[in-house]
Amino acid sequence: MYSHAIAARAPGKRSGPLKLIGNILWVVLSGFWLFLAYIISGLFQCVTLIGIPFGIQSFKLAGYALWPFGRVVVERNDRDAGLSCLGNAIWFVLSGLWLALAHVFTGILLCLTIVGIPFGIASFKLAGLALAPFGKQVVRAGSPLPPGARVFISL
Repeated sequence: MYSHAIAARAPGKRSGPLKLIGNILWVVLSGFWLFLAYIISGLFQCVTLIGIPFGIQSFKLAGYALWPFGRVVVERNDRDAGLSCLGNAIWFVLSGLWLALAHVFTGILLCLTIVGIPFGIASFKLAGLALAPFGKQVVRAGSPLPPGARVFISL
């Protein structure tokens, strides 16, 4: 009988040629424009002192929107749920709705082509993250999950 607990791991492998190809296609088809939307949103939010935490979150999501495959979004249950809820409510008003609409619009355009359907589905998944990102964390696929975390998005 083992005396130590086995650490949970994020699904997927850390690297691979298919993830590299997927990320390159994603950047070409939609990732770059979504990345720019998050960066612009973050810059606008960082104008005030109150908006800086939201700008930082936007910059974190910009990296994930640019290169999503090979990483996983986990929901952190060890964080203060009240603060995450308040942060998500403010985020929704400041930029969450517009970023989610950008993901949905991009997903619809991608789904118009057969090659773009998997990327469109990924964009729809990212729309949910764009609506409420607080209380979530991006980790590499295959890495140990933080304590109290469960997988939210796996592309």
